[in-house]
Amino acid sequence: MVERLNPGNCWTYLLSDRNRDCVLIDPVIIYKEDYLKLLKDRHLKLTHVIDTHTHADHISAGASLMEATGCEYIMHKNAHAPCVTTRVSDGDIINIAGMQAKIIETPGHTEDSISLLFDNMIFTGDFLFLEDAGAGRDDLPGGSANAHWESLQKLKPLSGNIIVYPAHEYRNREPSSLDNQRQKNPHLSITDKDAFVTYISDLKLGPAEWMRYVLKANQKCTKDPDAAFIPTNIPACEIKGTMAEDVAHIPVEYISKDDFDLINFAILVDVREEKDMNGPLGHIDGIVNIPVAELSRRLGELSPYKYRQIIVICHSGVRSVTAAQILISQGFTSVKILEGGMVNYRA
Repeated sequence: MVERLNPGNCWTYLLSDRNRDCVLIDPVIIYKEDYLKLLKDRHLKLTHVIDTHTHADHISAGASLMEATGCEYIMHKNAHAPCVTTRVSDGDIINIAGMQAKIIETPGHTEDSISLLFDNMIFTGDFLFLEDAGAGRDDLPGGSANAHWESLQKLKPLSGNIIVYPAHEYRNREPSSLDNQRQKNPHLSITDKDAFVTYISDLKLGPAEWMRYVLKANQKCTKDPDAAFIPTNIPACEIKGTMAEDVAHIPVEYISKDDFDLINFAILVDVREEKDMNGPLGHIDGIVNIPVAELSRRLGELSPYKYRQIIVICHSGVRSVTAAQILISQGFTSVKILEGGMVNYRA
């Protein structure tokens, strides 16, 4: 059985079996007493706590739960926390809550990130979020966009029916299939490594110095919930979570295919890669092609149209959201997204 805990944006998962053995994945220290009460009320035995990585936006409850219950504490072999009792590597199989989980090393957000693959589900930590949330940021100590790209390639052979369970969700999305992520998650829609790395760097995530102190606290196995200052209600770990000028929260507008067909004097901008322009869906004649990964540094090409209507187009509408938010943040006054992208246009 899988159950999602916590009322906030940090998701902790409880896995249990009929013998009442259970495991907690990515527990948060401010909910420690809630976890202990739940275990007592349900007569559950906590055998393991697992942190998918060293967290930068909250204090882990791993060390304190281990102290309170005597459970095992699992993290990747590269984790700095000295209190970890079981260190895992790529391909290891662990038996938890009556199930087997395969460890997949998925660095990028951190150097010690792991994902837990079961038969029909994968717990991705901050390596992969849901849909347009993308994934965890790569600009903190130990982070690497290059490594993140390589980790994403490990998802390719997996079944599309596997359900993705991330460690964070900031906009009320629900866990869904890997196939759904392949269609809607921008981290899985960019097909070139250099373009992906450029896309990450061009987001200019903004300052997050407080997160460095949280990392250090978790690396020391702190049991103090006040060991580091942590702002509330900030999607800090999300790839666009602290983007300058709060770009990630800029609302965007869509235009339907029917209304798009009636447009005569709009500037059309396709933010797919060049090879996508020449792929099965083709492209619209005369359209401006600026891949989303290059948009921030090529804004000058669009500056003459700052006060014209601009319609942004991509494969299915996911990358267009980021592109539209960047344009709006830079003062472009009339920006819309073609609903459903080229997939809808061709249909």
